[in-house]
Amino acid sequence: MSTKSAESAGAAGVGDSSVFDPGAPYRCSPHVSLRPEPFGALVYHFGTRKLSFLKTLPLVEVVKGLEDHPDVHSAIAAAGVEETQRPAYLKALAGLAASGTIEARQ
Repeated sequence: MSTKSAESAGAAGVGDSSVFDPGAPYRCSPHVSLRPEPFGALVYHFGTRKLSFLKTLPLVEVVKGLEDHPDVHSAIAAAGVEETQRPAYLKALAGLAASGTIEARQ
């Protein structure tokens, strides 16, 4: 899985400055629109006006499913991500959190 776009999105430093906690509940930001594409999805953040990409369909499924699960680990498992690929997904999601694409929920 490529996490390049998530890493570069994290470099913008526009999200919440708190540390990404995969044991906590998250959701896709209400300021973000996901447009499905054959490769994954286009991500547009209305607040920052930044366009980025989710480069795999499973990552799109994880991001969309975050709100339906008690934590990030559960959303990743529900999307059927193999155990060996989970660290890469966590890294990508941390970048998405840093960019404001996903956010912690109460």
